[in-house]
Amino acid sequence: MIKGFRFDVLAKGGYVARGVVFLLVAGLALLSGLIGGRPETKSALSTLLEQPLGRVWVGLIGIGILGFVAWRLAQSLADSDGHGTNGKALAIRSALLGSAITYLGLAGYALGKALFMGGGSEGSGEKDLAGWVMSQPFGSYLAIAIGAGFILGGVLTAAKGISRKFERYLQLPGQNEIVTLICIYGLVARGMVFAIAGVLFAYAGFRVDPGQAGSMGDALEWLHQLPLGSFLYLAVAMGLAAFGIYNLVEARYRIVRSPSIADAKRSIPMAGS
Repeated sequence: MIKGFRFDVLAKGGYVARGVVFLLVAGLALLSGLIGGRPETKSALSTLLEQPLGRVWVGLIGIGILGFVAWRLAQSLADSDGHGTNGKALAIRSALLGSAITYLGLAGYALGKALFMGGGSEGSGEKDLAGWVMSQPFGSYLAIAIGAGFILGGVLTAAKGISRKFERYLQLPGQNEIVTLICIYGLVARGMVFAIAGVLFAYAGFRVDPGQAGSMGDALEWLHQLPLGSFLYLAVAMGLAAFGIYNLVEARYRIVRSPSIADAKRSIPMAGS
């Protein structure tokens, strides 16, 4: 174990913070016609900021998300969950590393809002990222590759739910099929939204237009425009609420193994070369 760190506290506090954020996002999605606002993580935090003690709550979420980032780094770089080093394992760990980077930005936004009422743009982080990527050499190709990575992450998230592989990391008391079904629903819905956002991001790279990059809110709006779109929108919005509940379940019952330096060395294929 890496001394000085309580990864169980970091991880479970992070799951609580992420769960609250997704419950807020789902609430915005379901009530957007009444209260306005886009169903995105930044909008959810901004809405919370306007409530009594809003800066305190947003600050606590920011701290929790930082803990989640530390846990994601342990999962990806030190392979705390024991995925291994084959091709499939490296794809999963790469997605976890990408998650760490994404949530680091959200943590910075939350803490900036809580401490300074600043913390960056209210706009879509995906569009900001697409703009930066496309300003680099071969940026449009890189944007397409990132979009493909988002799609892969969405597929892996949905597959994690459908295959029920998440259960191997949980210590649920008894056979609780209702909780399991909620977790499956949430993971599939989150994976679907993530994959659609990836398609929109890749399309932005193809068009060389950062404005085409899609956020969670854009993905939901795209669903809304399909045949039976209102039903799909409602089903996925409720699924994001289920994903929030899934994170709270993880916070309570997740098996968290703290990494060691030896784990980190073994988990990186080139470490022993």
